[in-house]
Amino acid sequence: MTLEGSCRCGAVRFRVKSHAPQPYQLCYCSICRKTAGGGGFAINLSAVADTLEVEGREAIGVYRAEIDRGGGHCETSTGERNFCRSCASALWLYDPTWPDLLHPFASAIDTDLPVPPSRTHLMLGFKASWVVPDIRDGDLAFDDYPEQSIEDWHREKGLWLD
Repeated sequence: MTLEGSCRCGAVRFRVKSHAPQPYQLCYCSICRKTAGGGGFAINLSAVADTLEVEGREAIGVYRAEIDRGGGHCETSTGERNFCRSCASALWLYDPTWPDLLHPFASAIDTDLPVPPSRTHLMLGFKASWVVPDIRDGDLAFDDYPEQSIEDWHREKGLWLD
């Protein structure tokens, strides 16, 4: 499935192919929540990195978060959060650790996305105190990352697109 997305002001438009377009994975970590999560979480999709086409690349900024590992030790994330420097819209996350993948934020996608049959709430151990997760029957919930990948979730449910 081809996903088309843009920032709020229109300075950046992009297209990318996805085998896994279900917006099922809600991330409550402080990085996603503060950079892309209006509801106290962000929804990350999965796409094929080398299919990314971008118009307006000059308007893109990249943010690499500092991650507190405890004991006074911080490290810079390898994840590159791409955003529009004009309107601050979060666009996608790319991490060179997994060079084949790109994770567009569902909030930046203009293409109609399918409604997922269930959701996975992750990083709940880092949610804001004011957030009350809407965990429904069939949803999964994790204080940290689940072991199941986005690809595995889609394949298990027969939703992987070739």
